[in-house]
Amino acid sequence: MAPPTDPTDPAYAAGLDAADPLGPHRDLFVGAETPLVYFDGNSLGRPLRVTGERLRTFVEEEWGGRLIRGWDEAWMDLPLVVGDGIGAACLGAAAGQVAVGDSTTVLLYKALRAAVALRPGRTEVVLNRDDFPTDRYVAASVARELGLTLRWIEVDPAAGVSVDDAAGVVGERTAVVLLSHVAYRSAWLADAPAITAVAHDAGAVVLWDLSHSVGSVPLALDDWGVDLAVGCTYKYLDGGPGAPAFVYAAARHHEGLDQPVTGWMGHADPFAMGPDWVPAPGIRRMVSGTPPIVGMLALQDMLRLLAAVGMPAVRQKSVALTSYAVDLADAWLAPLGVALASPRDPERRGGHVTLSHPRMREVVAALWQADVLPDYRDPGGLRLGLSPLSTSFTEVRTGLAAVRDLLA
Repeated sequence: MAPPTDPTDPAYAAGLDAADPLGPHRDLFVGAETPLVYFDGNSLGRPLRVTGERLRTFVEEEWGGRLIRGWDEAWMDLPLVVGDGIGAACLGAAAGQVAVGDSTTVLLYKALRAAVALRPGRTEVVLNRDDFPTDRYVAASVARELGLTLRWIEVDPAAGVSVDDAAGVVGERTAVVLLSHVAYRSAWLADAPAITAVAHDAGAVVLWDLSHSVGSVPLALDDWGVDLAVGCTYKYLDGGPGAPAFVYAAARHHEGLDQPVTGWMGHADPFAMGPDWVPAPGIRRMVSGTPPIVGMLALQDMLRLLAAVGMPAVRQKSVALTSYAVDLADAWLAPLGVALASPRDPERRGGHVTLSHPRMREVVAALWQADVLPDYRDPGGLRLGLSPLSTSFTEVRTGLAAVRDLLA
């Protein structure tokens, strides 16, 4: 009997799941066995089952047993140890260039101020008009503080910044190009190496926001020549709500990094308690306050899994999931007036898909009541965040069938 070829057939989804080499990993996640459909992995990933035991052990043995000794024994270096783990598993970054701590917003501010300081005398920051609000708000704050000018790239919200778009605004006054690698709204996957080269050709530095790509799209920051990058860990890295962010700075810039939040943990000798701030060597100078140790626990479990699976396999599954979602949307939702608000070409699409309809806000509210959890983004966008290791093809079909039924 020939396998089914109709993507709307339940047997088609079942066949994709049966052939999926990453399918068995779904059982490693809390809640994956329930009928709830989770389409928000690009906002908050499911926790791994092993993390519950890790948290219990930490409370009873490390925190409760070792107490203050934990700082000398492991915790003090954890921002750099976990940073190296992110760099190796997800970023294509050699050791000593990634630190974990603070929120994405705080690290973005620190990284942008440091990036501007690398190009004294230059007065412009280039960014995307449709980028995530925090990126735009932080850039505006830095511009006010330093008397800089923001140069905007205007883009189609269903697409994103192209190489030509960037080349059209970058020039001799550009200090920093600040862009998201994957657009939060459309999932547009920017050509990071080419745009980085455009910035460098103009004498500028580039700062990438990797929040919607890390753990979903393979990255090669060292090979691409990236200067600085930031990203969160609670989306595809499953670090949990409020898990700390990470910052990457290429080793070639470390001696010149001048970040504005000069806390004691970034000091060359924190316990000297000296009168003046002397920056620590290397990436540690980007650390400010006491490391969020508890917030890094779940993240370590996911990094081990990603290192074992490998980002190429994760990306292959991600493309398959989003492509299947697009196929179902074409078959079921396009006749109901739904438009694809993401790139159709998977080479230009990250790990989520946005579907547009004037009544999607109401649809999303109703879906949540039915235990189908996407999220909503204006204008009229239902966003499907498909986390490759915890999402099945059958789950995608079940959720989109619910969208179809509501719209119909």
